Amino acid sequence: MKRSLSILLSVLLILCSLAGCRETTALDPDDPVTLTLWHVYGEQADSPMNRLVDEFNTTLGREKGILISVTNVTSTSRIGAMLQEAASGAPDAPEMPDLFSAHTNTAADLGTEMLLDWGEYFSEEELAGFVPEFVEDGRMGDKLAVFPLSKSTYALFLNGSQFARFSADTGVTEAMLSTWEGFFDAAARYHEWSGGKPFCAFDYLIRHVEFDVMSGEGELIYTEDGWYDTESPALRASWLKFARPLVQGHIAVADQYSNTQVMTGETLSGIGSTAAITYYNDTVTYPDNTSEPTALKVLPLPKTGDGEQFMPMTGVGLCATRTTEAKAEAAACFVRWLTEGERNLDFVVETGYMPVSNDAFSAIDNYDFPDAGYASLFSAIRTMREGYTPVVRPAFGGYYDRVNALYDALREQSGSLEERAQQGESVELLAEETWKLFCAVS
Repeated sequence: MKRSLSILLSVLLILCSLAGCRETTALDPDDPVTLTLWHVYGEQADSPMNRLVDEFNTTLGREKGILISVTNVTSTSRIGAMLQEAASGAPDAPEMPDLFSAHTNTAADLGTEMLLDWGEYFSEEELAGFVPEFVEDGRMGDKLAVFPLSKSTYALFLNGSQFARFSADTGVTEAMLSTWEGFFDAAARYHEWSGGKPFCAFDYLIRHVEFDVMSGEGELIYTEDGWYDTESPALRASWLKFARPLVQGHIAVADQYSNTQVMTGETLSGIGSTAAITYYNDTVTYPDNTSEPTALKVLPLPKTGDGEQFMPMTGVGLCATRTTEAKAEAAACFVRWLTEGERNLDFVVETGYMPVSNDAFSAIDNYDFPDAGYASLFSAIRTMREGYTPVVRPAFGGYYDRVNALYDALREQSGSLEERAQQGESVELLAEETWKLFCAVS
């Protein structure tokens, strides 16, 4: 009898640990605790996060004694400065929220001492149910300061209607776009087939150069001032790999976001954030005012060689301000509920992000997506999750100012470079000109 009771108690303790619960609770349904939330998921009243908050408040929140109050919906570009202002404690500053969206560098700027360590409220068994790279991205020292709710990556978006005609005429297939060699071959054929249009607009060209280096050489070297080591032969080779089709007009640096160029028929495809799917229309309208269904197709990023492949990992997570035990327990309860498999997948489908839990990824195959475009996006996401390594590039001060200056210069020179290539100038020498431009940025 005593042995049976001992076994039962052991099982209960294990189950409690798996659920991330504690022996006692600071929550009281008769005296609810309110958590204020700042988030970045849609600057509109019916944002997907707001709807989830409403659902939580009327279900588990009511049962446990937790009320989530959304007090600010903003953008990722603005929330960092707003949080710094709140944390300053200045007389006219807003009150620091209990929960807020943040990048890891934003959390670092605030200081981990003021943030909840989610690792105190989630067991190792629970955390093992999440994509490990997503969890590690939120760790600061020995603390899990930023909990993953969703992540974005990049993908290849195609105007399916035009690609079908292009494929029928040239024999280019979607399978050819799985490698950069096949992709650039298709881009050259499209340029000829279309009468001189670029095949693809890139939102973040330099990131693909980075991944090409990493897949080919395995190491990407940065200088102390936060730029690239332009003495690296591997970096130069990868840059020229992308520069050759660029100077010939086969590909382009996006004017702002590639989805606009796809939607207006300027390019057949675009490589950009998975979140861009929410900005793709059902119809492509060409410069001559003709239109046709987009029939959106989304494919994984092209690969470099047969070695390890890489995909970007971007997006905010959720932080909690460390205050009372009741608020900490409430925050963990809310996050646990938000990241349950099917619910997490419902959320990211609306936003174009990647889910964060293994259960959510497993549910992709049987999910009822709103249309074929979303289905192809999440098929591509799952393919990359299984075959690519997610990475975050280091955060350097002034880096994006340099990148944007480089892109501006490339856009400005692209027309003349293409014209010179058509007039017979050496593509190799023209590509070298862009390399000198790249080096000059440093």
